[in-house]
Amino acid sequence: MTVFTIWPDDVQWRPLSGRLFWLKALSLFIGLGVLSTIALSGWALDAWPVWLGAGTIALIMLIRLLFLRRSLRSWGYAERADDLLVRRGLLFRRLSIVPYGRMQFVDVTAGPLERLFGLATVQLHTAAAASDASIPGLAPQEAARLRDRLAALGEGRAEGL
Repeated sequence: MTVFTIWPDDVQWRPLSGRLFWLKALSLFIGLGVLSTIALSGWALDAWPVWLGAGTIALIMLIRLLFLRRSLRSWGYAERADDLLVRRGLLFRRLSIVPYGRMQFVDVTAGPLERLFGLATVQLHTAAAASDASIPGLAPQEAARLRDRLAALGEGRAEGL
């Protein structure tokens, strides 16, 4: 393993749900609709800085949409004997390693759009805020299973502290 391949090859990575793509794409399209309305009103009022700014942001959102599927495929998580690994990122890769004994609590959240797509997010909290990790785009059953498993492992590991 080198600094350019920070993700260990010897673990079994679990991917996120494919439905997360449609959730993120819908969010981007809603944002594009709002920005298009702002740009058109700026154009109609002859306020070129408004439509130029909104148009630039819309272009950035379209570029994000082009790389969205690949970006979501870079996410993954792996459960090991003593810790949980969470990876993400294309351009800037990030690997979070959260020891079970350091977890304070585990949240499972699902906003209105996530519930519409049958998804949930697992958020891990530790004493150090920098080591918190989240896993979006899980099926509710998998999120509940992971929450229960992590809570049990965290409680078992914390007893020795």
